[in-house]
Amino acid sequence: MARDGGFIKFGYLPKLDELRTLRDQSRQHIARLQAEYSKKSGVSGLKIKHNNVIGYFIEVTATHADKLLKDKESFIHRQTMANAVRFTTVELSDLESRIAEAAGKSLALELEIFASLASEIMAEAEAIAKAAAALAEIDVAAGNAENAVRAGYARPTVDASLAFDIKGGRHPVVETALKKAGDDFIANDCALSKKTSPLPLGGEGQGEGAQAMPAKNNAPTATLPLPSPPPQAGEGTTSLWLLTGPNMAGKSTFLRQNALIALLAQAGCFVPATSAHIGVVDRLFSRVGASDDLARGRSTFMVEMVETATILNQATERSLVILDEIGRGTATFDGLSIAWACLEYLHEHNKCRALFATHYHELTGLTDRLKRLSCHAMKVKEHKGNIVFLHEVGDGTADKSYGIHVARLAGLPPAVVTRAEAVLKTLEGKKSPAKATEDLPLFSAAPIAAPEPQESAVELALKDINPDTLSPKEALDTLYALKSKMQ
Repeated sequence: MARDGGFIKFGYLPKLDELRTLRDQSRQHIARLQAEYSKKSGVSGLKIKHNNVIGYFIEVTATHADKLLKDKESFIHRQTMANAVRFTTVELSDLESRIAEAAGKSLALELEIFASLASEIMAEAEAIAKAAAALAEIDVAAGNAENAVRAGYARPTVDASLAFDIKGGRHPVVETALKKAGDDFIANDCALSKKTSPLPLGGEGQGEGAQAMPAKNNAPTATLPLPSPPPQAGEGTTSLWLLTGPNMAGKSTFLRQNALIALLAQAGCFVPATSAHIGVVDRLFSRVGASDDLARGRSTFMVEMVETATILNQATERSLVILDEIGRGTATFDGLSIAWACLEYLHEHNKCRALFATHYHELTGLTDRLKRLSCHAMKVKEHKGNIVFLHEVGDGTADKSYGIHVARLAGLPPAVVTRAEAVLKTLEGKKSPAKATEDLPLFSAAPIAAPEPQESAVELALKDINPDTLSPKEALDTLYALKSKMQ
């Protein structure tokens, strides 16, 4: 705060330095005077003291008072005590006055300097603002360039087409975190539509077939978002991806990384990908995660539906939409029905570029009716009852969600995991989940206690053996007998 002072550099103004020194080093000044007066009077016991009544004063014992009383030009008598006599000097009184005023005067002087500086700055406000804006642009450009080189980012092509073709795309934040841990990020491609000829940068009179103007200084290629005829169904376009796969396999990361790449590209940055061709996105919509707004009476599912409604009502053919697990907050058939209808609406009405992640494998059957819909899945490998997440996106659909496997990784009790596997096996064997529950044993619904460990034949035999009483021949025979029990 300006009122606290102390912000003007020492050495800028000698007068201010003197006041500060006087304020902060009063004891040194008093000690200097005391030594000077002691030498001048020849009284080694002379002291300069202070109290709230008379301020600073010189004090000597009564036996030495005559020496100071004789020098009336230098020392002025003030008080005679029983065992001491007190004096003052013009210099001491002046120093006391200056010490008392030093703090106030130094602060006032600092504020005066500050006001003068502020006045000079305001006189150059426009020039300073322009310089600040220029430095800010340089800072952002330099930071982006440094990051692009260090992280291996690519220059995107941004034009007025409806293309969205990402090669080797990566999530910038997750990739950075993995590198710190010594791991590599698995890059994935994403092609949401057929490339169309970019419209030129400029005004009227330039045909649709004209090429975008070349970028300067290796900046992202840019063209104005002029109207461009969208690819029509039946032209081989797949602007809507249905993404399936197990939990923890990377679906959400894939969705978000493509949204971030579009955002970075249109901000003029290099992007975490091998290459990127992106038609201008007018709006970026995201429905991921789970949160509630209980203060306003909205449950988790209600928040999900409000956000989904906003997307379906506002997205255009030039928008980019990422949707993660629509319909998961309600009953299975309700959720499936909502997700089904949303997918159809995106395809038929919004006609936007979209990534739709889901665990509802039933939706994959819509590819026969929705021409611009294509199915993709996160790859996994199964090995001895366990799965390995490859974090790769491939064509096709996932056959399982592996939710129980993730539950086991999370630390659910083994009895719960075992019971879940049994219930899942029963449900999968029935056409109607409602009827399947009728076949589940009532008392099996309780947590299954872990089975008591059973002792093997070898363990039982070892209990009856006393090694101290066995001869070498008996020990060898016993060892052969134990080995035979293991076969």
